[in-house]
Amino acid sequence: MQEKEKLIKDIQNLLNTHDGIKDSVINANMLEFMDKESLINIIGLLLDKKDSILDDNKEWLQSFKSVK
Repeated sequence: MQEKEKLIKDIQNLLNTHDGIKDSVINANMLEFMDKESLINIIGLLLDKKDSILDDNKEWLQSFKSVK
């Protein structure tokens, strides 16, 4: 598998890790024009978003600890 194809597959896998969201399928031809750095940047943004969602969920869950 070429490196760009692997990066596109990684992007698709990250998109499909969010709960409650229907599985995504990315047409590789749509991302083919992007260079390796752009694809890596997309992966970084998706990871940041996932971390942000996890942090938000932690805050929300912690709010229940204070309610008794």
